Amino acid sequence: MPAYLFILVMLAVVWVFLIRPRQRQMRQQQRQVAALQVGDEIVTAGGLYGTVKAIEDDEVHVEIARDIVVRVARRAVAAVLTEKGATELEAAGPDREEDGTLPSA
Repeated sequence: MPAYLFILVMLAVVWVFLIRPRQRQMRQQQRQVAALQVGDEIVTAGGLYGTVKAIEDDEVHVEIARDIVVRVARRAVAAVLTEKGATELEAAGPDREEDGTLPSA
């Protein structure tokens, strides 16, 4: 019976230290992408930096140089670099839930 308990404890440790933080990061990134606005500075998953010029359903038009606008999938936006996005990220904090409360373990 103690072997089962040990396995359960190890699974709980893995979940708390590996899976849960990654889920939190994913939710945070999804919130940032959902809140994209024209004028926001972003970086794509491919490493392109640019400014959002237009937003459609599943596409974002990003200006990567003067008069050079590319279309990228909304899901390809890796991070929002504008101050608004950064302050929202810091306000949520790595150990806070969406509503600002501490997570229940």
